[in-house]
Amino acid sequence: MKKRECVAMLLAGGEGTRLGPLTKNVAKPAVHFGGKYRIIDFTLSNCRNSGMDTVGVLTQYKPAVLHAHIGKGEVWGMVNESGGISILERQVSAPNAYSGTADAIYQNISYLRAHDPSYVLIISGDHIYHMDYRAILEHHKASGADATLSVIPVRWEEASRFGIMNTDEHHRITGFAEKPLKPVSNLASMGVYIFNWEVLKACLEQDAKDMTSSHDFGHDIIPGLLAAGAYLSAYPFKGYWKDVGTIESLWESHMDLLGYTPRLHLDHDTWPVLTQERDLPKSHVALGARVNNAVIGDGATIHGHVNHSVLFDGVRVGENSRVLNSVIMPGVQIGKNALILNAVIGEGSIIKDGAIVGKPGGAEIIAVGEKTVVGRHYPAKIPAKLTDTRLNFG
Repeated sequence: MKKRECVAMLLAGGEGTRLGPLTKNVAKPAVHFGGKYRIIDFTLSNCRNSGMDTVGVLTQYKPAVLHAHIGKGEVWGMVNESGGISILERQVSAPNAYSGTADAIYQNISYLRAHDPSYVLIISGDHIYHMDYRAILEHHKASGADATLSVIPVRWEEASRFGIMNTDEHHRITGFAEKPLKPVSNLASMGVYIFNWEVLKACLEQDAKDMTSSHDFGHDIIPGLLAAGAYLSAYPFKGYWKDVGTIESLWESHMDLLGYTPRLHLDHDTWPVLTQERDLPKSHVALGARVNNAVIGDGATIHGHVNHSVLFDGVRVGENSRVLNSVIMPGVQIGKNALILNAVIGEGSIIKDGAIVGKPGGAEIIAVGEKTVVGRHYPAKIPAKLTDTRLNFG
C-alpha cells in the first residue's frame, strides 16, 4: 500500500445525547443541516478540498443512515485503490466497542500502520466549519511540535463545554483542561489535531495499558503529553466554526445562515460543501404565501408565512400557518393555522392543523424528534402579536 504523508481519522461515532430527540435514531454527524446537508458533509468536504485522499471514518452509534450517506465516498471524490474513505465500524454492544476517542483510534492502529503516514489528522464529524487542513499541517511541520491543536476563542459562558488551554507568545500550549468548571481562558480546542505518527502510536499504546484512563484525547492523551513535557503547538484558526452539540447551538448555526450579512456561507465556489443530491422538483411558493429571510430546500411547498427560518427538502407549510425563527427538517408536513416558533422539527414529522410548537414570548428552543405527530394542544387562534408579518426576526 502506498505510503501517505498524512492520513485523516474522522470520529463519527458520537451519540449526541445533548441533541435530544434529534439523535434518537441517527448518529450526531448524520443530523441534517442547512437545508440539504448532513453535519458530516462539512468535515468530509474539508478533507476533499484540502487534498486529503485517505480518510478512516470511525462509526459506532446508530450508523446505518451515516453509512448509507457516505457510501463509497464518490460524492467527495474519494474512491481510489490505495486510499479513499474506509468505514471503521464497531457495534455499541460489542465487547470491543470504542470506549473513548483515543481507544477508537487505538483499535484501528493497524489501518494507520498499513498506510504508514508521517502525520495523522484527527477530526470530528460534528462541527460546522470550512478549514484547509493543509494550513494546520504546514504550521505543525514548521513548528517542529509533537502535536498541534487547532484553537479558536469561544464565548466565556460556553468555555466549560470545551477543552480549554493556555499558550505562550509562540503558540506553545502551556496548560490544558478538558471542560473545566471554572475556565481560566476562553481559547478552545476545536477537536482538530495533527500528531506525528510515531508520537501518536507511542501514547496510544501506553494509554491502552492504563486501566485508570478514560481513553479520551481531551481527558487523557493531551494532558498526558503535556505532563511528559511534549511540545504541543496551538494553530489559531480564523473563520467560522461551531460545535453543534446542543439543540441551542444547532439552532444558532442555522440562524447564522440568515440575515443581510450571514455569518455562515455555504455557497463557496472555491470551497464547496458536497452532499448526496436528491432529484426533487423546485420549491413552490403559493399565491398569498409570504417568505422572508429564509432558506428553502427543493421540493418544498409554502402556502403560509415563513420568516427567518431554514426549511429543508420536501417541507410543506399549510395555509395561514406561520414558521418563525425555526429549523424544519426534510419532509415535515405542517397543516393549516399552525404556529412554529423558535423550534427545530425533526425529519418527517407532522404538525397538525392548529398546533403550536414553541413558546410565544419565550427564548427556549423546542426540539421535536423525527416522525413525530404533534396535535392541536392549544387553541388555533394565533397570538395577535405573532400574526404581524412585519415583525423583524432578523
